[in-house]
Amino acid sequence: MVGAFEQAILALMIFVIMLGMGASLTPRDFYLALRRPYGLAIGVISQYGFMPFIGFLLITLLPLPEAIAIGVLIMACMPVGTTSNIFNYFSKGNLALSVLMTVTSTVFGVLLIPIILVVYSAALDLEIPRENIIATLVLLLVPVAIGMVMRKLNANVGAVTEFFGSLLALFFIVFLMVSWVPRNWQFLMTTTSATYVAAIGLGLFGITIGYLFARALKLHPRNARTVALETGIQNGPLAIAIIAFTFAGTEAQSYMAVPVLYSLFIVIVSTLVTLVFRRANTAAEQAMPDGLL
Repeated sequence: MVGAFEQAILALMIFVIMLGMGASLTPRDFYLALRRPYGLAIGVISQYGFMPFIGFLLITLLPLPEAIAIGVLIMACMPVGTTSNIFNYFSKGNLALSVLMTVTSTVFGVLLIPIILVVYSAALDLEIPRENIIATLVLLLVPVAIGMVMRKLNANVGAVTEFFGSLLALFFIVFLMVSWVPRNWQFLMTTTSATYVAAIGLGLFGITIGYLFARALKLHPRNARTVALETGIQNGPLAIAIIAFTFAGTEAQSYMAVPVLYSLFIVIVSTLVTLVFRRANTAAEQAMPDGLL
């Protein structure tokens, strides 16, 4: 369960994270993306095609209670998490493509997430309050827009805001560890192994399928690494915020289990994947691929 104080802290964190995301982008980035939309199309297909389907398969194949299944579906439908940019940097990916895919997935998410939730919740016979989720997503566009304006008015302020937004996304994991996890330790200890498989598998399968998809399309290895990480790293803080502001009382605990566990384990999974990508970064791959695809 998330208390009123934690909800306030969570809302502030989400605002700053999305502010930093907006500060990383300029209108020129959208112009370049529209001129060369191939990479973005791949990202949108990976994010809103593969990830919800992976969530659907996990819910179908694993013996999950309804509340846990709803948490899996919400987590699977989220846009890219801002920490993907950090892991892309250390994995020698295409950072420009990473940032653009992160922001555009959030913008597209306002339209696509409700549609995807309607389709999959109907297929799985799950009840999800879509109106609350839509309202939360629309509100998130406000700090993104403010961040873009800040970057436009003062590049230095925008850069600092972008840095703190990414840093806060990592601090959010620490916040979960010291706040939510200890108070729900007994719940986590009695949670079935299927819940942990879903929480870990969502990110791991997403990264794997995203990479294979990008390589099948013959993308440059650096772009393929970017697509892989952008696919598998979902916006955990956003999923947790949506659940905290949508579901009341102790029921929120069960809905929140997978997003919290996912947010904790995706850092471990992404770190291991980053180490593998760095070792695979041969001299032939050092040249930056051609822009944004």
